[in-house]
Amino acid sequence: MALTILTVASPFAPIGADPENEGTAEQVSGAIDAALVRAGHRSVVIAPEDSAVAGTLIPLARVHGGAHGQAPDERAQAAVLRRVATVVAGAVEDHAPDLVHIHVRDFDALLPPQDVPVLATLYEPLDRYRREALTSRRAKLHLQPVSAAQVRGASPELTLLPPLEIGVAVDRLHIRVPKRRFAVCLGDIEPEMGFHIALDAARQIDMQLLLCGGLSRGAEEQRYLQEEIRPRLDPKRRFLGRIGFGRKRWMLGAARCLLAPSLMSEPTPVAALEALACGTPVVAFPTGALADLVEPGVTGFLVKDAEEMARAIEDCEGLDPDACRAVARARYSLDGMTERYLARFEELVAGGTAAAAGVA
Repeated sequence: MALTILTVASPFAPIGADPENEGTAEQVSGAIDAALVRAGHRSVVIAPEDSAVAGTLIPLARVHGGAHGQAPDERAQAAVLRRVATVVAGAVEDHAPDLVHIHVRDFDALLPPQDVPVLATLYEPLDRYRREALTSRRAKLHLQPVSAAQVRGASPELTLLPPLEIGVAVDRLHIRVPKRRFAVCLGDIEPEMGFHIALDAARQIDMQLLLCGGLSRGAEEQRYLQEEIRPRLDPKRRFLGRIGFGRKRWMLGAARCLLAPSLMSEPTPVAALEALACGTPVVAFPTGALADLVEPGVTGFLVKDAEEMARAIEDCEGLDPDACRAVARARYSLDGMTERYLARFEELVAGGTAAAAGVA
């Protein structure tokens, strides 16, 4: 059965225009759009005007957002969402989709007035969503978690579909280079990422550490950089900022391990998935999905402080890179993810079992 799927992407970040610097939601929505077209379905995408999509693009005037793909302030956010909601309603009227797939955190502001199934993928911890949005009893609204950890301990009043894990481009990330004596941290420079702990662990064993990631202009992020990160930097512990895909792939492939001392319950640790795809183990705190991702002694180690992290960095030298690659390919490939999403679309359109499933 050929479907028509309407994708609603973030109005703040284009799809496909700069694949090397896309956020998770942009990578996922772009991969699903391409998979729909390859499978003979019709893909219609609402996204910024400079997006590159496989299906039909309904362009939005580009809006430059703040942190986490949101507008700089609440008033600007509300104004943008109102404009996008109007576009969504018009697109449903014009294209008669079988399902609307929303990738925006404030998905409840974009629900079409028409009676059409809506799937909202939840990329962030559940406590970052408005309670009213998650508990909405709107008919045909389905909430899609991205990991088992994200819904563990969720309120029983929430009706959530079985999780669909995020995938990464394992083929594109595949690399075989000699391992070197350095570790990597990868992600936005924010207090909850815990990168200061990784710097302390690396210093304890005199290990080179390369910290790579973006930095917002927010006061909290700037304070964290100046007070917690910069004082810990030296010739062996360096902050490189944002890096391109090719450099990232080489660094992940050559590193002894990726350090992920996250202090928050991160539902999708994409950097850890990319490291495994490059054949590199992960040393992490057992928070969020990292606790499920890391198999101690096989794909890395779970630790509780800087001292344990320092010892685990040394122990990673004995782990098999191919075991990491095998897990990434079997569980976290983009192709596997898109296959699961297409099957989920068909189930929801048909009113099948997935539509009625709750938290596992």
